[in-house]
Amino acid sequence: GSSGSSGDHKRMFGTYFRVGFYGSRFGDLDEQEFVYKEPAITKLPEISHRLEGFYGQCFGAEFVEVIKDSTPVDKTKLDPNKAYIQITFVEPYFDEYEMKDRVTYFEKNFNLRRFMYTTPFTLEGRPRGELHEQHRRNTVLTTMHAFPYIKTRIRVSQKEEFVLTPIEVAIEDMKKKTLQLAVATHQEPPDAKMLQMVLQGSVGATVNQGPLEVAQVFLAEIPADPKLYRHHNKLRLCFKEFIMRCGEAVEKNRRLITAEQREYQQELKKNYNKLRDSLRPMIERKIP
Repeated sequence: GSSGSSGDHKRMFGTYFRVGFYGSRFGDLDEQEFVYKEPAITKLPEISHRLEGFYGQCFGAEFVEVIKDSTPVDKTKLDPNKAYIQITFVEPYFDEYEMKDRVTYFEKNFNLRRFMYTTPFTLEGRPRGELHEQHRRNTVLTTMHAFPYIKTRIRVSQKEEFVLTPIEVAIEDMKKKTLQLAVATHQEPPDAKMLQMVLQGSVGATVNQGPLEVAQVFLAEIPADPKLYRHHNKLRLCFKEFIMRCGEAVEKNRRLITAEQREYQQELKKNYNKLRDSLRPMIERKIP
């Protein structure tokens, strides 16, 4: 029956991890990276535990160490007697034009050769900072073959890194928020809980480092450097679409709610209006 099919679906598609091996104990594997395909609901601790156990049996448990973060490994800081395994959750990566072509769930799980993970950093060395200091490194890996494949791990043949400046991080985050709103608004059948969760994260008054703060940090003033105009305008347009999607979502929620949620809806609408009015001067001002 149809109820079983989505379960099979989930089993068929996977969760992907990047696994890097460091240390001379690994022989040919030293400094090699692989993408592992695991069953769909695998969590990082599960694969860590399994690989640690497996290589622990090969080399002795006391010689195997799992590196938990995704920061680039500095070989000089490693104990030469140990075998290190770095494990990072990765997601299939598609270019924007590819995204348009790969519409279905199925197409997003076949012929996969590129994967991405992101690492937050600040120039001072802390991973996380204030909005204006928050950089991000996007690492895109290309595997030698495409998944699904006869083996469940494939060697990485190419690695590209893209560093995003704080305003580019903001652009990426606002695009993601906007997409979540659009998806939740147009979901069939409608899912009120999901919609309200996304709305809460977008127009909720208490959202920490929420959209308004992002706009105040990056859009309150026109940048002094003309080289930054392009990003400034891009973010401005992201906010235009974002606030439009918020409006759609609030309206959709109004049609979905039950009578006892009317007060909640009024609160949402009030917050939305306030956010829209606060954003308006920043998003309507074009750079001459």
